[in-house]
Amino acid sequence: MTRSVVKYIGPMTRWAPGAAGRLHDAALELFLENGFAATTVPQIAERAGLTTRSFFRYFADKREVLFTGEDELPRVVARMFDEADHGLTPMQMVDRGFRQIVFPRLESFRDEIAVRRKIVDTDEGLRERELRKLTILQDAAKQALLRRGLTPIDAEIMARLAVAMYDTTLELWLAQGTRTRLDDVLDTVFDAFGRMATPV
Repeated sequence: MTRSVVKYIGPMTRWAPGAAGRLHDAALELFLENGFAATTVPQIAERAGLTTRSFFRYFADKREVLFTGEDELPRVVARMFDEADHGLTPMQMVDRGFRQIVFPRLESFRDEIAVRRKIVDTDEGLRERELRKLTILQDAAKQALLRRGLTPIDAEIMARLAVAMYDTTLELWLAQGTRTRLDDVLDTVFDAFGRMATPV
């Protein structure tokens, strides 16, 4: 049905090739067909042609099918700032980091990310987990900005803004046509920010 949503971050698993992907695809199919809450691990394993025991070799629970690989995201966010040229402003670091590090990893996985977000949006517990992930990303960005020499208040504000811009760009991108590029959506978000940030 779909490639893994997390493959843009790195290898999904170190175990036998194919099994984790089959479980992942089977889970997404069932989540879409029956709903996340109504889907059980034995159903996922059966759909994948594997055992329940096999499922737990790869995932702690059925939620992890949707969030596997998220522990890599803070490192990706940190790279945006740690590897940026020293002459860049914080906003320029965000702009270039998104375009050069984050978005190239996402661009070819639009359909997969859309499926994942559709499933997350149907369940309150998954939505809360997604919000926690954004908080973790925000903290990673803040720590990286502090390493760049920003004051605590500046790092806090910039980190919050960076995560908000990332999430907004992703949301708008998924809502638009498949030919829309993330870079173009980011341009729109930056333009909106420029208008909102204009002093009265």
